[in-house]
Amino acid sequence: MYCLVPSVYEVLCGLILLLWNVLVIVVISRKVYEVFRRVDGHEAGIYVARKLIHVLAGGVTVILLPVLFTSPIVPLICSLILATIVYIPHRTGKLMYWFQIPGRLSEVYFAIMWGVIVTSLWYVDVRLAVLPIFFMSCGDGITGIVRHLVNGRRTKSWIGNLAMALLCVPVGYLMYGVLGAASGLVASIVEHFDKIDDNISIPLVSATVLVVPQIVTVL
Repeated sequence: MYCLVPSVYEVLCGLILLLWNVLVIVVISRKVYEVFRRVDGHEAGIYVARKLIHVLAGGVTVILLPVLFTSPIVPLICSLILATIVYIPHRTGKLMYWFQIPGRLSEVYFAIMWGVIVTSLWYVDVRLAVLPIFFMSCGDGITGIVRHLVNGRRTKSWIGNLAMALLCVPVGYLMYGVLGAASGLVASIVEHFDKIDDNISIPLVSATVLVVPQIVTVL
């Protein structure tokens, strides 16, 4: 049976990671925004700050999950707290201007999907819980940073998707073999298209690529 009551150790780890995420969101990303704003303008500052949050908050945290936790309960609670923290400014109209964009709830979707995917796949295989979030966090983060360095602005150029694939495909292979590599490649392609927010499409599609073939095999 799985224990539904987290240990004191896991609660403490959750609090530390929650504080780290808040530090990245409120302090570190703001300083990065100021640097890039002075060089490339307000929109560039926001763009780079958002991608930094992807990597340092979502990415670093998900990589540590298998090491620190035996269940997804504490990570899920923390993700919902963070979703609330980043949603409130949209509700009140007092945005955290250094990374939030009026009318765009991408960071809220990011936090919710982070918790939902991790929780849904944890007991199937922890690697399946980690990989789609890694693609959404670090893969998409690297994509945006490379695009900014190459193009100097926010754009859906394929050079960013290539950079994402160069990270996600080998990491996917190392963690889950050919299926993991295929999932990383598909995530890198899906990111290019804007019809659905990529904080929803990347984890959903990559998780589907990882899980569906195994269900078919069982059937």
